Amino acid sequence: MAIAELTVTDLFRAVDLTGVFGNALLGGVVARREELDAVGFAALAVLSGLGGGIIRDTLLQRGTPVALTDFAYLLTALAGAAIAFVFRVDGRVWNWVWPIVDALALGCWAATGAHKTLALGLGWLAALLLGTISAVGGGATRDIVMRRVPGIFGGNTLYATCALAASGVLVLFHYQNHPTPGLLVAALTGAALCWLAQRRGWMLPAADAWSPARFFSGRRSRRRIRKTHNPKDVNDDL
Repeated sequence: MAIAELTVTDLFRAVDLTGVFGNALLGGVVARREELDAVGFAALAVLSGLGGGIIRDTLLQRGTPVALTDFAYLLTALAGAAIAFVFRVDGRVWNWVWPIVDALALGCWAATGAHKTLALGLGWLAALLLGTISAVGGGATRDIVMRRVPGIFGGNTLYATCALAASGVLVLFHYQNHPTPGLLVAALTGAALCWLAQRRGWMLPAADAWSPARFFSGRRSRRRIRKTHNPKDVNDDL
């Protein structure tokens, strides 16, 4: 049993740090686009890479957030900032790599956020919520600092929805007593959905698409079309 627990712990840490690095690198990319200095790179990388986890751990209220007690987290975030600062992460290669990095970061954070929530004894609903917050909280915080509307609030491809799906997969595996494969499958599920959403342009419909007025106006338009093309009217003309 001890070996199994050690395996889960090591896997959790590896997946968690992968999410930190991916989100930190994305924060560095935003800093480069905004032409910030080294401090700006570090700040956005830390916000992006550690923000979601800090929010999660603060809400769980089970001690100091792990990002402040395990130096590997901060060093990993700063490594992502350094890479983005030294190397120009743009061009054709980066445009191909970036969606993969973004998707992997989301999947990893959603899986570890949901896993930690369940491991502390909370229920499946809290796991779905905190898994999603872990995945999108850092990016949303970064956008707010940069005075931008967070991308998860609409106008972009599916993101928070993919994190929610990954958290749901982790919950299912948890209740089947398969935590180790659950972490991997959940992370890959979230990553795959996020990557496909970016490739295919999957988006949630805006509020106008769900409004009753739009629904009834659409029905009236269809009635007018049917009336215009009514075969009986054509026969009467003949």
